[in-house]
Amino acid sequence: MRHKLLVVLFIALVCCEFSDEAVRGPPIPGIQDKEDEESSEDVQTEEEVIKFEESDALRIEIRDGQAEVVKIHSSSEPSADKTTSNKDSDSLTLLDLLESPELNFVIVDQTKVLERISKEFDLLAGSDIEEADLDDSIELPKSASIEKELTSEEIEAKQIFEDAAVLLNKTRPDKPLVYHMLIEASNKGNMEAKALVAWAKLFGTTLKQDIYVAKEMFQELAEHGNPDGHMGMGFLYASGLAVNVSQAKALVHYMFGALGGNTWAQMAMGYRYFAGAGVAPSCEKSLDFYRQVADKVSQGVSFSGGAAIQRIRLLDELENGYTSGILDNDLLEYYQLLAEKGDVQAQVGLGQLHYQGGRGVDLDYQKAMHYFTQAANAGNAMAMAYLGKIYLDGSDEVDANNDTAFKYFKKASELNNPVGLSGLGLMYLYGRGVDRDYAKAFKYFMAAADQGWVDGQLQLGNMYFKGLGVKKDYKLANKYFNLASQSGHVLAFYNLGQMHAKGTGMLRSCTTAVELFKNVAERGRWGELLMQAHADYRDGLYNQAFVQYVLLAELGYEVAQSNAAFMLDRGEVPMLDISEGLIRALLYWSRAAAQGYSAAQVKVGDYYYYGLGTTVDYETAATQYRVAAEQQHNAQALFNLGYMHEQGLGMSKDIHLAKRCYDLAAETSVDAKVPVTLALFKLNFLFSIEKLGESPFTRIADFIDSLGTDWDLYLISMLMALLATIIYFRRPQIQPVLA
Repeated sequence: MRHKLLVVLFIALVCCEFSDEAVRGPPIPGIQDKEDEESSEDVQTEEEVIKFEESDALRIEIRDGQAEVVKIHSSSEPSADKTTSNKDSDSLTLLDLLESPELNFVIVDQTKVLERISKEFDLLAGSDIEEADLDDSIELPKSASIEKELTSEEIEAKQIFEDAAVLLNKTRPDKPLVYHMLIEASNKGNMEAKALVAWAKLFGTTLKQDIYVAKEMFQELAEHGNPDGHMGMGFLYASGLAVNVSQAKALVHYMFGALGGNTWAQMAMGYRYFAGAGVAPSCEKSLDFYRQVADKVSQGVSFSGGAAIQRIRLLDELENGYTSGILDNDLLEYYQLLAEKGDVQAQVGLGQLHYQGGRGVDLDYQKAMHYFTQAANAGNAMAMAYLGKIYLDGSDEVDANNDTAFKYFKKASELNNPVGLSGLGLMYLYGRGVDRDYAKAFKYFMAAADQGWVDGQLQLGNMYFKGLGVKKDYKLANKYFNLASQSGHVLAFYNLGQMHAKGTGMLRSCTTAVELFKNVAERGRWGELLMQAHADYRDGLYNQAFVQYVLLAELGYEVAQSNAAFMLDRGEVPMLDISEGLIRALLYWSRAAAQGYSAAQVKVGDYYYYGLGTTVDYETAATQYRVAAEQQHNAQALFNLGYMHEQGLGMSKDIHLAKRCYDLAAETSVDAKVPVTLALFKLNFLFSIEKLGESPFTRIADFIDSLGTDWDLYLISMLMALLATIIYFRRPQIQPVLA
């Protein structure tokens, strides 16, 4: 009977299918959009079927104390290990896979297979089986979803964890209290609480940082098959924190974490397949992982769009001397003073800051309502519209109220405010407090979209895509989704990603779909770690900031990669020495450069030019400078190319090309004009000497050559000294005062 169940399980796995994803608008709690099912039937797309084949599987065997990954032979190939030839070939293969004492892990190429196994066991356990077919001597396998009976301590730990999770998900959680509860639940054996405590110990947020304690906790979790444990161990092996670097072990842990549903592990695998980091590049595999994460992010998007996330590059902050939009406390207090004195614009601005967060201001719906109410009472339409959004969404601080939301949206729409018009459209589209009316919804969305409001554009795209109240039109849907994506709406990126992934209304493009889904995935709530890491960096908590940046770098955030490299480049990571830091910095600069950050490309060129963390390689340096110059028109890269052409380093020596690069650098950036002027003066001096040829001045050229490659520095120093002397003697003379 067991063989029959295994055969049924095998057939069920073969028949598993990926589910088609529908284009999404903001989710409405408690409301099910019936038109989703109707529209999904009209879109004819070929479903992908998961096929479990032995050629797609790997197994890790222990041979002489070493782990070795080998292919699992198909049942059609002869094998000396098979001694039970009288068995059915299919059942023999399954039994070998499940019962082999040498088998430690089975990694399946399709990422959905392991997620479906427990469901298939449930179907088998719940199916109607006649009692006459059962053998009393054989026990049926129990459902994999049935948990063992919990002890009283485990039940208490689970309850503590659930209470802590509720508090943690609040808008402004009391983190010290929450983590006190999580530690208590972890000590009582709750795995979910232990995972959160381990991450907190790793990052040093709320709890004191201790990477080795975090490593022990992750190791324990991984041994119990916890996806967070596998993700944590994968990160430690990838980054070399508390363990020796092993990209192979990191890949195995990431894979198991991703198969277990861990979002960060799925992002890490998606990025690795996208960038070819440690694995062969595969757009389709990257698409599968990123789509899973994008689905989760899109389901959590509210009407407000969520908290704003600031992406601050430390290199830009240093070079340009600004704080990337972070408001200074004095400036914030000034706006608060204006608001209290009745300045409507200051009230609306502060209300928006507290409503969305960001720029150094915490998310606070109570303060947002305070400022919006003051501005609304003064007749400001934008404040009325935002009050409508607050009441439509609801939160743990403000209860949702459709009637109040409709009232504020109506007042704002009468003043032709696009936010109010879009809000009314949403209420009619989903039937929130009013009867569902697609015609009115379309009218309000069109009026909002004509004024460039992003929500109106997004919802028009949804209506054209699904055919809600209008004729289905994928080209118009694509048009409005593109308009909304230009304003940065996460659901616009998600919907465009779905269309490109399936080729709906356009040619299918895997690469474009991956880039769009990656953009969505990086807008998840975990992106708040970027702001936390920046705050820790400004507070001088360099180890804490570095670990958070490195984790986000593993997930594919280009900003985190460049920031981690920046800290290593400046020797600001106490846990690592300078030489090791430079090697790691080159890795992160390279990954950021591969994602198109021109400053990182210049940095990679500098590392190869000076031999930092690697050997000197002028040709590779020139290649990096050329890419940054041609693709991003980077002034520093153009200047460096000019110098290398002038000196003949890594490329042919050509004074004319050098001058051309210098001129382009001066045209690209105002800051480059002074160094370019000095470089051109030196270049003209060289050109004049070459023109003299064989003359008495040849001795001067020989003398210059005897100074070595740094003769230009001596020349500039002499010119600067001469200029200082002239200025000194031409300064105004102080006339003696006559008595």
